[in-house]
Amino acid sequence: MNAYVERVLADLIKRNPNEPEFHQAATEILKSLSIVFDKHPEYEEKGLLEMLVEPERIIMFRVPWQDDNGKIHVNKGYRVQFNSAIGPYKGGIRFRDTVNLSVIKFLGFEQIFKNSLTGLPIGGGKGGSDFDPKGKSDSEVMRFCQSFMSELYRHIGADTDVPAGDIGVGGREIGYLFGYYKKLVNEHTGVLTGRGLTYGGSLVRTQATGYGLIYLMEEMLKEKNLDFAGKICVISGSGNVAIYAHEKATQLGAKVVAMSDSNGYVYDADGIDLDVIKTIKEVKRERISTYINYKPNAKYVEGCKGIWNIKCDYALPCATQNEIDLESAKILVANGVLAVGEGANMPCSIDAAEYFQKSGVLFAPAKAANAGGVACSALEMAQSSMRTYWSFEEVDSRLKHIMVNIFHNIKDAAMRYGLDGDYIAGANIAGFEKVASSMIIQGVC
Repeated sequence: MNAYVERVLADLIKRNPNEPEFHQAATEILKSLSIVFDKHPEYEEKGLLEMLVEPERIIMFRVPWQDDNGKIHVNKGYRVQFNSAIGPYKGGIRFRDTVNLSVIKFLGFEQIFKNSLTGLPIGGGKGGSDFDPKGKSDSEVMRFCQSFMSELYRHIGADTDVPAGDIGVGGREIGYLFGYYKKLVNEHTGVLTGRGLTYGGSLVRTQATGYGLIYLMEEMLKEKNLDFAGKICVISGSGNVAIYAHEKATQLGAKVVAMSDSNGYVYDADGIDLDVIKTIKEVKRERISTYINYKPNAKYVEGCKGIWNIKCDYALPCATQNEIDLESAKILVANGVLAVGEGANMPCSIDAAEYFQKSGVLFAPAKAANAGGVACSALEMAQSSMRTYWSFEEVDSRLKHIMVNIFHNIKDAAMRYGLDGDYIAGANIAGFEKVASSMIIQGVC
């Protein structure tokens, strides 16, 4: 590893103890950028890396709210505004009980490079809370969102920081957050993306991350004369990313045989019925275990890890970070997996990702493969600025164009540094180059 990169990484870990997720993201990115710093000593002279790994701003706040029984609860709220070199901060809000500062910094750091890869003028940020909306009433979720926004509104704006949804933050939560923001600041601007179509949202936004994953994978698969037709897919998760990855992969001829949620997974040899999944998750908000009530020939298994024991051609982890460890990667490879596409944020551990690549498995890393959501968010921002709507076909066409370009940019970046086929390094390098150039031009700030 380049001595400068090694020194900065060691210092980062020392200065940010007890933040394993942030350490993991930084290690994965900086290791692959080492070759760039070998060729560009001027980056060290300008202290570029020290600035890059330190967030421009971290906001932490309490979020008190009242449940339906009148009991007061207090959660933690976060917004990490990591880098604005190429545009306003952009990144989702996550509501989940596992959220902490390390998780938000990891996601925000990844977001810098992901947003850069889209080619659109958006910087990197992330936010959230350790509040879990599962099992809460609409009224409880509304009160929490309003309390959360009563602090967050001071730090965001259409040209400053534009949050979006993430795990635990869907259309319902975005509606409550936006409504309270509008009330507090007395203006209707595109400060949140993922809004409903009746109040400024964009068509395709719901489908964007899942569709984008498949569009990028489709382009990557062409490198080996492969496609989705007749292939077996396993998709973890059952939220927007997983549902619409299923939809697009199926449209291209694949069969999805397994999906999951945080409790367990379902296996259906006949192919997971997407209409049933949509009913369970989008209409009834039930657990995926109820799938077998609709499809009694399917099998439900408690626990999520076993889903990667199922033989498949393409594995699409779309649930959460580090869901595929080295053990699961070895099982997938032994079972003949041909390609892995990361639909979630860094769902493969570093050693798992390295094992896939060493084993000759095509690997589409998250910061490239799941950039469709933030790309469509930026398209929503553009529509908001112009006070207009684009058709589904127009947004979908723009999304596919962006994802195809992302693949070729990461492919070309890897080739420029003699790393042909290493799309992890290619994604990190391509994302970094645009941000680095902008930071240097803007001076020490």
